[in-house]
Amino acid sequence: MSHTSLEERIALKHGAGGRAMRALIEQVLLDGIAPGSWIGADAMDDGAAIRVGEQWLVVTTDSHVVQPAFFPGGDIGRLAVCGTVNDLAMMGATEPLGLTCAMVLEEGFSRESLLAIHASMRQACAEAGTTIVTGDTKVMGRGEVDGIVVNTTGVALTPAIVRDAGLQPGDRIIVTGTIGDHGLAVTAARHKLGIEGTLQSDVAPINGLARAAIAAAAAGGITAMKDPTRGGLASALHEMAAKSRVGIVLEDRAIPISDAVRGAAELLGIDPLHVANEGKAVIGVRAGEADAVLRALRGHALGRDAAIVGTCVAERPGLLVLDTGFGRRLVAEPEGEPLPRIC
Repeated sequence: MSHTSLEERIALKHGAGGRAMRALIEQVLLDGIAPGSWIGADAMDDGAAIRVGEQWLVVTTDSHVVQPAFFPGGDIGRLAVCGTVNDLAMMGATEPLGLTCAMVLEEGFSRESLLAIHASMRQACAEAGTTIVTGDTKVMGRGEVDGIVVNTTGVALTPAIVRDAGLQPGDRIIVTGTIGDHGLAVTAARHKLGIEGTLQSDVAPINGLARAAIAAAAAGGITAMKDPTRGGLASALHEMAAKSRVGIVLEDRAIPISDAVRGAAELLGIDPLHVANEGKAVIGVRAGEADAVLRALRGHALGRDAAIVGTCVAERPGLLVLDTGFGRRLVAEPEGEPLPRIC
């Protein structure tokens, strides 16, 4: 049995991004689901896309179980809205038509906290230019669920789909800002590490940022997009490289990382490449379009720290190589997220 084969019991790693989660989906949840003429679950992209006339209807869904529900820079409500809006945007659907919201609440959950989460969701929707159009509420007994679980589904139309599998040798890789902020902010708050004041989640709707990138490039200039959530930048790039059958050389010194994240990561012994983000995108761009896209991103409030961090190569397809300036090493894809329950 390989290390990615399923164990008898589900573990936290199976919901935390990386190889373990993909194995669970491929070996269990996709079994019996026939591929169609659309982009469906078997593509394991950020959403599904169904052809409707001259456009694509993009649908995505996500469940959020972050602990704690309130953390520096956001809360579970903002996280739910932004996560769904961003998944739509990563497929080129930057104008969300609406979201659904299903909540599972634990008996005894604070009404004040629920009101705060609801207000946060409204604010995030306003920032993304969308709203919640329907929903569902369930309450479970004490101890049967950990406070609150939020599921959101989003729909949008777009004339052109962007996949996470379109990279080609020579393409440049752009990251739209500093990495690791969300995962380490949540972890610091959860474990009361005393460094919370210097860490802030980056959770934000980035559909406007994606729109700016797409508009700055010629047709076909954006070759792939993905938001590096669970598993962080390393997991996102591994998945994109494997699907595209290219290798990726990442330039260590070009990767934007804040001093707060770098310090916390060193304290905890965690590589920021493996830490989740909730307001960033990884964008593959044709080399000739990279400078124009980078300028457009840096002109957006959420993209000021955008940087070109790597290049796609024909060698070592599916692998991620880190160039430190002194040498090169392979970056391993984590089995699961080192910081579970962060989104």
